[in-house]
Amino acid sequence: MHKVTVNGNIFFAEEGALLSDVIMKSGGRVSHPCGGKGICKKCLVTVDGTPELSCRYTVHSDITVVFCEEEEIISETGAVETAEKSADLCLALDIGTTTLALALVSRDTKNIVRVTTKTNPQRVFGADVMSRIEHCRKNGVEALQRPLVDVINYMIAELDAEGIDMFASGNATMLHTLLGIDCSSIGVAPYTPAFLESRTLSGDSLGLNADRVTTLPSIHSFTGADIVAGMSLVGFPQQGKYNLLVDLGTNAEIVLFDEHGALCTSAAAGPCFEGANISCGMSATVGAIYSYDGSVAKTVGDLPAKGICGTGLVDIVAALIRNCTVDETGFMECESVEVADGVEITQSDIREYQLAKSAVYSAVVTLIKQKGITFDDIETMYISGGFSAKINVRNAVETGLLPSELEKKCVALNNSSLLGTVKLICEGSDLSLFTRNAVYSDLSAKTDFSELFIENMMF
Repeated sequence: MHKVTVNGNIFFAEEGALLSDVIMKSGGRVSHPCGGKGICKKCLVTVDGTPELSCRYTVHSDITVVFCEEEEIISETGAVETAEKSADLCLALDIGTTTLALALVSRDTKNIVRVTTKTNPQRVFGADVMSRIEHCRKNGVEALQRPLVDVINYMIAELDAEGIDMFASGNATMLHTLLGIDCSSIGVAPYTPAFLESRTLSGDSLGLNADRVTTLPSIHSFTGADIVAGMSLVGFPQQGKYNLLVDLGTNAEIVLFDEHGALCTSAAAGPCFEGANISCGMSATVGAIYSYDGSVAKTVGDLPAKGICGTGLVDIVAALIRNCTVDETGFMECESVEVADGVEITQSDIREYQLAKSAVYSAVVTLIKQKGITFDDIETMYISGGFSAKINVRNAVETGLLPSELEKKCVALNNSSLLGTVKLICEGSDLSLFTRNAVYSDLSAKTDFSELFIENMMF
């Protein structure tokens, strides 16, 4: 056994133990957006003064480990708070893959009293759901549920809202982990979840300081309750038209729907926008570049730039295309370009963006073609998720993330999952209207998607 001192606290580890495992067991929180593959380099710590990746370092002697606490991710919910409590209160929870949002809702006045947000503690196991599913398979669902419940209870206490009912939304994997149900089956073909329907349990049975906990229904393993809540929020389009909802999280969920039914899918794009595969990428914490006009970089908190978050990446790529630093194939003559002091974007970053933007764009077009309609039949394209709060739609279109035909029909919603859950609480929305005729389209089986994906890699 070796003595491992983590931020001043002493623990013991066996010979050859992985340092990231030791840190997690010690209660420490170091994010591993890439799921511990050693790719993202975001789990850097110092071991006896030497920088090391905690997901790669194995313990063979007594060591001292020091790491910085990760900043909270800034999450804009779009909620309007009144700060006025009433007698009939309820909680609305959105379990995002990246952030958690909890709203205290007054049922009788139909207002949001207050909202609090926190970084999802499961990020230490990976930025995307597949990494967390793999962690569940290896370590059991309790390893994912326990930190999640702890943070939710902290948020409940922040709102002084213990012992009342809670309604929870999120993707299928997040809802499985909240209820302590093994989500491993979602990660392997045929990707079958343990449940999709709405469920109600006592808060005590989950370790939550709430009375009853009700989860919203999902459509598919990769089109969850967050999308259903979003559909409920925006409602149906006028007769003969369709609404398009694109939730740009760590996994892009997309649904095309009218009053007769919905066609939905998901596209793997998020790790790029979350910074996992970007050399100077980071989440939307202080110091993250969220806006760039080709010369001036704006950062979260107006502090010196530390890295690039999703919206900043869109702007930077657009600026590099405009000044011809990046050509239509994505090629740069130089290997990297500095966009702020100490922050650069590389050729490999451009390639990662091309993969992500093509996946989203091609998924949207595939659904429209599959439905047999045109862009003219779309009434509104809603962009949701934390990524949407500061997205420059013009730049998203110019870089090929969103179709140019829908630019003027685009509406940003912030957190449609949370706001849709609030609507359910206040109005008693019938969510079965959005789930009963919903069909999931598997893009991997679509020849059209494969062809579009290759074609849309170009700028």
